[in-house]
Amino acid sequence: MSWRQIFHTSCLVLLVQLLCLEAVPISLDKTKVNQPEDKASEPSPSVDTGLHYDRYLREVIDFLEKDQHFREKLHNTDMEDIKMGKLAKELDFVSHHVRTQLDELKRQEVSRLRTLIKAKQDIEGGNDMAVDHQALLKQFEYLNHMNPHTFEVVDLDRLIKSATNDLENYDKERHEEFKKYEMTKDHERREHLKTLDDGGRKKEEEHYEEMKKKHADHPKVNHPGSQNQFKEVWEEADGLDPEDFDPKTFFKLHDSNGDGFFDEQELEALFTKELEKIYDPTNEEDDMVEMEEERLRMREHVMSEVDTNKDRLVSLEEFLIATKKKEFLEPDSWETLEQNQAYTDEEMREFEEHLTQQEEDLNQKASDLQKQRDELERQQEQLNSQKVELQQAVEHMERLKTQKVEPPPEVHVEGNAIPEPRGEYHPLPPGHQDMSQNHPGMKQDNHFQNQIPHNTQDLSQPRLQDLPPGHQAEP
Repeated sequence: MSWRQIFHTSCLVLLVQLLCLEAVPISLDKTKVNQPEDKASEPSPSVDTGLHYDRYLREVIDFLEKDQHFREKLHNTDMEDIKMGKLAKELDFVSHHVRTQLDELKRQEVSRLRTLIKAKQDIEGGNDMAVDHQALLKQFEYLNHMNPHTFEVVDLDRLIKSATNDLENYDKERHEEFKKYEMTKDHERREHLKTLDDGGRKKEEEHYEEMKKKHADHPKVNHPGSQNQFKEVWEEADGLDPEDFDPKTFFKLHDSNGDGFFDEQELEALFTKELEKIYDPTNEEDDMVEMEEERLRMREHVMSEVDTNKDRLVSLEEFLIATKKKEFLEPDSWETLEQNQAYTDEEMREFEEHLTQQEEDLNQKASDLQKQRDELERQQEQLNSQKVELQQAVEHMERLKTQKVEPPPEVHVEGNAIPEPRGEYHPLPPGHQDMSQNHPGMKQDNHFQNQIPHNTQDLSQPRLQDLPPGHQAEP
């Protein structure tokens, strides 16, 4: 009997049930029922448990399944001992080859978690921050993070307990997610109505009520897990006469992997006909998210009535016992989702208050970000202004450098010699004499001479009119 499927939908604690129980042989009327093909040799399809460590869980199971000693211990261990951790201690007697493979699996899982942690740090902008992997790995309770290299007894014990606890909470989390989905949908509808005028609001409300009535107008839904419900499957899905309904045969036909148990997926498949009465993906009034919630409600209801040992599986024995109860033969009517609102008025009020608070927080953050943006823009404008001023100063300096006139060359004059003026020669105007004749020591320079007036006196002697009264010029 293959028991690896069970862990895909529950956890390692279910192994003992699959090894201890066998499907009860039943007789089939071959004139009415086609004998199901033997599926023992076919590999079972992988079913995701929904746990984030599903792959690691399944790979550990695959390797433990290969050890004969471990399988024998499972056969003789009851469920409570498994949950108490007694089975995990048997890991010390598993073959070296299997232990080596388990060690490698754990190293790969730790590496995967570290990669996820690093990726999360990068997304959150902590590229330059040191990552304390040991501290962050504590959140993953299904493995011993203190020893990332080898798979030990504590690892198997943690894996069993974590999988058991997580799977028990998995349905609760799904219900909470659906409740939020429904409240969000209702909240958005109400907010949309506020944006309409009186006529539009009335029209929208009428359309909403019309869709509710259309959705509620469906054939009677049989009580999940009742004789009427299974007979309908027997007739419509299996093509058999409802008068010939036989629980053993029914169980054998719908135990798709032939392991002697109804797991959660096999059980949910039995409700497809009932769900099709209520939901049609082509209808505007039918919500497929609600259909999956209805499927979950049906499966939980049957499990609560039939799964007596609470291992999240329905054995043939449990199934046959349930078919003899009054609830199976004379069930109450089944109330669908439209008859059972997913949330209370108080929960809706708290949800809207939470949304209002979130909106206020987001608005405050947006306001703070806008202020920061305005301040950055102001600083940017200042920087741009300073940049322009600096550029103008640089350009001004460049212009000064290109327009700067070189000073005239320095002229050395000896004694009383008059430097020769530079430039073109200009003749003296009429009435002016060449003074160079009266000053032998002066070099002749026609240009310079043209600049000297004809009445030029000896500049070395002061003029008489410049002397103060009472002073005479010295000879």
